[in-house]
Amino acid sequence: MSHSPLEQFAIKKIIELNIFGYDISFTNSSAWMVVALLISIAFFTITSVNLQFLPSKRQALGEIVYEFVSNILSINAGNEGKKFIAFIFSFFWFILVCNLLGLLPYSFTVTSHIIVTFSLAALLFVVINIYGIAKNGISFLSLFLPEGTPLWMAPLMIVVELFAYLTRPISLSLRLVANMVAGHILLKVIAGFAVSLGVIFKIAPVFFMGCIIGLEFFVALLQAYIFTILACVYLNDAINLH
Repeated sequence: MSHSPLEQFAIKKIIELNIFGYDISFTNSSAWMVVALLISIAFFTITSVNLQFLPSKRQALGEIVYEFVSNILSINAGNEGKKFIAFIFSFFWFILVCNLLGLLPYSFTVTSHIIVTFSLAALLFVVINIYGIAKNGISFLSLFLPEGTPLWMAPLMIVVELFAYLTRPISLSLRLVANMVAGHILLKVIAGFAVSLGVIFKIAPVFFMGCIIGLEFFVALLQAYIFTILACVYLNDAINLH
């Protein structure tokens, strides 16, 4: 039996499906995304029952999460960015729930796979650019030529800025994947090390593993926050051409 730290990231088919030669099997990754969806529905159903002017504890919990994302959006994308609150909030909540679910024993970390994170980043990139072009027209291209650039440097700056802009989805998705994978591999290695030691010598690795789990919980929250705040910054660039 394999005990590789990378084994935990393996995609496993639960229900094998092939349509017109395309493999659309229902996998462990798909299953945990469904779990994340069900948890989200349950959470916001519970927190939005019997809404009151003076919120109950359940209602206040839902409002705190919503206001947290709303404030990030307002600060980084201004009032016009508020129309994207549902869109941005969905990214934040989905990533947060998937990150936290990945900390459970025998679970699967959906955000450890680049196909998932890149799909999210690409969707964000496409929507933001469509809105930016629709709002600003040809002026949208000014993003690729910083104001005050000497004429002789313009061709080089356009290439550099365009390259940096097009790599945004890649950097956004890789950042999330790298942090999720690194933390889980470290936990797996330390857990395997603890198992191989005697009872007395297990104390230090187990204590260290507990600290790493606490750190991973913080990273799960932090990565959802970073993805969200960068999404808001990119949205602000499209709206205000900064």
